[in-house]
Amino acid sequence: MRALVRDPARERTFSPADGVLTTDFAAVRDDPAVEVVAEVMGGVEPAGSHVLELLSAGTPVVTANKQLVAQRGSELFAAAAKAGVQLRFEASVCGAIPVIKALRESLVATNVHRVLGIVNGTTNFILTEMEGGASYADALAEAQRLGFAEADPTDDVSGADAAAKMAILATIAFGSRVTLADVDFHGIDDLPAGLADAARGHELVVRLVGTATLIDERVDVRVRPALVDRRHPLAAVEGAFNGVMLQGDAIREITLEGPGAGGMETASAVVADLVSIIGTTGTGFLHNDPCWRSLERMPAGDLPSPFYLQLEVDDRPGVLAEVAQRLSAHGVSVARLTQVPSGAGASLHIVLHEAPQRAVEGALSEIASLPSVLAEPSLFPVISDRGVVELGWA
Repeated sequence: MRALVRDPARERTFSPADGVLTTDFAAVRDDPAVEVVAEVMGGVEPAGSHVLELLSAGTPVVTANKQLVAQRGSELFAAAAKAGVQLRFEASVCGAIPVIKALRESLVATNVHRVLGIVNGTTNFILTEMEGGASYADALAEAQRLGFAEADPTDDVSGADAAAKMAILATIAFGSRVTLADVDFHGIDDLPAGLADAARGHELVVRLVGTATLIDERVDVRVRPALVDRRHPLAAVEGAFNGVMLQGDAIREITLEGPGAGGMETASAVVADLVSIIGTTGTGFLHNDPCWRSLERMPAGDLPSPFYLQLEVDDRPGVLAEVAQRLSAHGVSVARLTQVPSGAGASLHIVLHEAPQRAVEGALSEIASLPSVLAEPSLFPVISDRGVVELGWA
């Protein structure tokens, strides 16, 4: 056994045997006794170079590194395939939830066409705290105090962490390479004040949701703050938990929920992958690249969805008619509307029926220019259906 570390002299809670710890990567790579390696160092470099060298040398690798798999997966899988070894990465997405294994093994013959995921426990904890009345700053501070958020939480709150995970899930689910650059993402660090309260009034909750959709051989992958219907399974995913919903032809719908982050959770996924490699060396198929086709990217704005729109407007007669006329002109209709006094004006909280995003944004550009609109409008997708026509949920 060998372990590559930055500082062998650092105090640890265990006492490794002599010669286990090293700062020399070559000592790990070239040791004939090393039969499999777990990479948990994080970052794209030097981790990427190390993993590539190991795979090229015929050593199977287990990684928990989502950014590495999302950004360099094609190169790493090619090296693994050439050497005939496995690259496993269950711990890179949703920690202890075995979603990668489910997609690559149990559901390998299922035509999965949609993946919905709450895949970042930090942001989900923050949003759950805000739902209970906390401010964003206080919720973030509490997440940091409890160890759910790093001192620098940028990757989490910007949506970048979730975007990398959704790129991996889309790649596996659809059998086509999706990279981080293909994912349109936005975080939770600039949500409008009062959004959680407004959502509650419409029986909705705020979640950071990743969606990967396959329609007519075209793919759309995005991460956005979304308003989720309280009856939807993802609305029940609270705190630092993760949840992933898979929808497909044969399975209809499967939802996996559990702890998505944390040392013990990640470690359990890493160890499970290590055991799988040891148990299938020379016979397992997981070293094969999951990508077997090329799919077109769906043009931005084509994907239809219900939306939630928040407007700050003058409180005077005719304003609602102006807004409704602009929406109607673009083929967008209103499902629900509430008006709340706000200072000298009013806040309009509008839930829209399903429409292509391009149509909604076209109407919104006209609405934003109206003299009666006092601030930049806020627009969020709404997740309310479960996609199963036979059960009346579509």
